[in-house]
Amino acid sequence: MSRDATVVGGGVAGLVAAARLAEAGADVTLYERRPEVGGRVRTETADGFTLDRGFQVLFTSYPAVAAELDAADLDVRRFAPGATICRPGSRSTLSDPLRDPRGAIPSLLNDEVSFSDKLRTLALRYDLSKRGESDFFVGPDASIREYLRDWGFADDYVENFVEPFYGGITLDRTLSTSKHVFEYTFRAMSRGAIGVPAEGMAAIPETLAARAREAGATIETGEDVESVRTAGQGRIPFRTGAADAEGATVELADGSTHETDAVVVAATPPEARRLTGVESIPTEGVPNVTGWYTLPAGESFETGKRILLNAADDSPNAVVPMSEVAPEYAPDDRALLAATFLGEEPLDRPADALRDDVRDTLAAWYPERDFAGLETLDVHRIRFAQFAQPPGVHADLPNPDDPEGPVVLAGDYTEWSSIQGALESGRTAADAAGEYL
Repeated sequence: MSRDATVVGGGVAGLVAAARLAEAGADVTLYERRPEVGGRVRTETADGFTLDRGFQVLFTSYPAVAAELDAADLDVRRFAPGATICRPGSRSTLSDPLRDPRGAIPSLLNDEVSFSDKLRTLALRYDLSKRGESDFFVGPDASIREYLRDWGFADDYVENFVEPFYGGITLDRTLSTSKHVFEYTFRAMSRGAIGVPAEGMAAIPETLAARAREAGATIETGEDVESVRTAGQGRIPFRTGAADAEGATVELADGSTHETDAVVVAATPPEARRLTGVESIPTEGVPNVTGWYTLPAGESFETGKRILLNAADDSPNAVVPMSEVAPEYAPDDRALLAATFLGEEPLDRPADALRDDVRDTLAAWYPERDFAGLETLDVHRIRFAQFAQPPGVHADLPNPDDPEGPVVLAGDYTEWSSIQGALESGRTAADAAGEYL
């Protein structure tokens, strides 16, 4: 391979595609409209704090993570399995006894979930562990709530644990998301850990960008792409193959053009649809609001590095003691908390109102503590945190080679909304683009 490839978009998917194409011998140029790569996986620093752009985590057992990243190099700080279920005056641990023996007794004594549902959870874990990778995201679909009802789980289990826990994963506390997402992530959690890189989630795209550059790719940031045109009347016959393909022209916002043999469009879903005309690209987004808060460093939140789930209310959905999990995220004399809010309404709520919800909620969970000093560091209001994943959506997602000519798609919207989906789509797109090179 010695031809030219262009990647539009420097998120996780685009960076994997660029790295793989460059490693295969292509001359690769990647254009990213932002000043930095990463797409939705970004990190900010402020006054010694590390703030990911929205609360995000890495599932270490995702197959594409093993294929494209090195968790050891990322220095991942791991959450303990399970969560702490909270309501006014009550906190209780629910963990995976197979991976967290120290949490077995507290989990057994947890009265938020019945003993039969705890056994049913282990049975579900065993059932999913036997499935192969190709057995997921296929076949009949249903909502997560319907799926759990079919398994026989009680309403208390669903309301006290699954709603806030999977509300954080799918950004949908109503559990109307596809059961396929539940099955895949549930298996991933039973096989590995959830964590964050010590330097923040941006370490993931930064690692991929370094890999792409080392392979010879050129990454141009601050460059917006206006259009992608194929040969002839803007299009060439579908999947003509390298021998007949006449290439494509990438036009930048400044009017300059780049002639190339193949294009990987790894832009955001709305932008990818605009550039390629592929109508099956999903553009309905699910929002997320993450508030970042600080307190003077003091006594532990006693979570054992677990997420605090709000079983009594949905504002906030969960509170995460980030500096207990990843001490590098905060100065030594401060504690860092992340609080997540779901749905449309928090997008427009004042920051002070969100902070008051967090302060009042913590005070109810820890009545012996004083949270008057809780301070807001930042509030991230993200209108498109994931694409919507109702039952059946994955069967209608676009294929990477749906655009005509030597243009392919890369993005989690060709797989499922996750870092796994983004990483895997980058590999698939590189393979598809390689047919034109």
